[in-house]
Amino acid sequence: MESMMFDSILIVCTGNICRSPIAERILRLNLPDKKIDSAGTIAMVDKPADPGAARVAEKHNLVLSNHRATQFTAELGREYDLILVMEKSHQEQISRVSPETRGKIMLLGHWLGQRDIPDPYRKSHEAFESVYRLIDQACQSWLQKLNG
Repeated sequence: MESMMFDSILIVCTGNICRSPIAERILRLNLPDKKIDSAGTIAMVDKPADPGAARVAEKHNLVLSNHRATQFTAELGREYDLILVMEKSHQEQISRVSPETRGKIMLLGHWLGQRDIPDPYRKSHEAFESVYRLIDQACQSWLQKLNG
């Protein structure tokens, strides 16, 4: 990982309607020349972003309105240089589906002391707000490494 040359990044959470769409949009905004997408380990396929996620994103000037949830597959995993996941359990799940991607899976919260980013699904607006802040912090720390 000494040279951070990644042209494509896939961000993975559980349903692909709350956390990964937010992280995807933050990174896309800051890395316009890279291919950045998101998926879920058990995605709610074709569903739009969760209303709570959309609201908190909008408050921070991110648009999730055109997001549609995508299922993570081994084929999808092979298309990306780096796969960022929200929880250690996602690392396990992806490694089972796609053992060959194991070496390129890292936690989004890697630079925040390897921390998991909790799922705000069906929780309060405050939960979404605090998860947004965590995702943003994690993305900013990745951007420093990627642009460094």
